[in-house]
Amino acid sequence: MSSSKLLAIRFREVLLNGKWIANTNYKQALSGTTVKQATTKIGFLNTLLALAYHINYYIEGLIPVFHGGDLKIKDAYSFDHPKITTQEEWDDLLNNMWQNAERFANHIDQLSETDLESPFVKEQYGTYKRNI
Repeated sequence: MSSSKLLAIRFREVLLNGKWIANTNYKQALSGTTVKQATTKIGFLNTLLALAYHINYYIEGLIPVFHGGDLKIKDAYSFDHPKITTQEEWDDLLNNMWQNAERFANHIDQLSETDLESPFVKEQYGTYKRNI
């Protein structure tokens, strides 16, 4: 099995449907959580909302690069989640995350060994363009 296929399998296991890490995955852990649980701050820790948004921000931000787009995500914005107050909004954020995770895994699955060994993007005058 190719490295890209194995990487896609592992990614899906962590995010969507496996038990590879700590006998769980993000989808299993977050499914059924309430908006109250997602937005409750405990001490100095991030909320579930902030963490879910942060993870999805990067997944979603990388997908356009596979289609020849620029890499536009910035670390400074990765925790700038919208205010979520309803269960529907929370569920929509999670569903978006699961869809993005599957799309991302599908792109990873299609990479060649050469693509995996090459830089993903290259900087050109302050912007980042797909390198592969």
